[in-house]
Amino acid sequence: MKKTIILGSVLTSFALVAGACSDSSDGVESSEDLFVTIAAGGTSGVYYPIAGAMANVYGDAGHDVSVQATGASVENVNLLQSDQAELAIVMADTVEQAYEGFGAFEGEDPQDNLVAIAGLYPNVVQVITTTDSGIESFEDLEGKRVAVGDANSGVELNARMIFEAHDMTYDDISADYLPYGEAIDQMRNGMLDAAFVTSGVPNSAAMDLASTHDVTVVPIDDDAMNYLNDTYPFFIEDEVPAGTYDNEEDISTPSITNLLVPNPSLSDDEVYELTSLFYDNLETIQSSHEAATDIEIEHFQEGVNIPLHPGAERYFQEQGLLDE
Repeated sequence: MKKTIILGSVLTSFALVAGACSDSSDGVESSEDLFVTIAAGGTSGVYYPIAGAMANVYGDAGHDVSVQATGASVENVNLLQSDQAELAIVMADTVEQAYEGFGAFEGEDPQDNLVAIAGLYPNVVQVITTTDSGIESFEDLEGKRVAVGDANSGVELNARMIFEAHDMTYDDISADYLPYGEAIDQMRNGMLDAAFVTSGVPNSAAMDLASTHDVTVVPIDDDAMNYLNDTYPFFIEDEVPAGTYDNEEDISTPSITNLLVPNPSLSDDEVYELTSLFYDNLETIQSSHEAATDIEIEHFQEGVNIPLHPGAERYFQEQGLLDE
């Protein structure tokens, strides 16, 4: 069930006064207050605390803001398109599938009205298991009980592609369609052998498991990585750094950029303000989670595979980061 947490309320309206100075929490001035619902992800993931920090920033600027816990990327796109959210964090692969009408959106009209504000940080594909499982390579998942994410979630879409890259399918495993928070609990209780966790690094649920079990991150080898790069170019070669979950070495694995995506119906001025507030208060956003420290304004175009919203374009042009 989706949960909504109200984090801000409309207090006052902001008057536009030429040459007036703004305080540190409202990098721009607004002619009207906005109601902003931010579609995030599960409460055990990384989207949720980042969205919470965004809500604080927008709330401090006088806007009425809520954060909605969701099944993440696919649901978030649907919430945007059904006008139930104004902003969402969405993985680039899900955005591309919706934009072009394939994958999780097969048989639907392409949602070519989707636009982006910016690329944020990488979501790293982490296949989590424990040393007790005996799983050391991806092929060792054969015959095992594996959580692949909620059906048609961004995590689950990634899992399908990773299996494809290894010339495997769900028929080779006992697949459970569970979000990774629940999956980690099942692993702790001995009811699952492995789980796909696609998120920023470190993932809090995996960290919690590592506090009681010896955790292993299953590496994705060069052949599979090359297949992913050739077939699904939104995948980026990445790694889980040594020490993340007490792992002694860096673990090779792909990642996918998370995008900040607005409701396409938002006006240029509204998106300009939301973009400005986001980057003018970037330190607050970055402090919400270790993964958010990778968000840098200079990298706003990385992984963005759909057009930018004109309001966001105007902001980046003013910062000298985008040609007019």
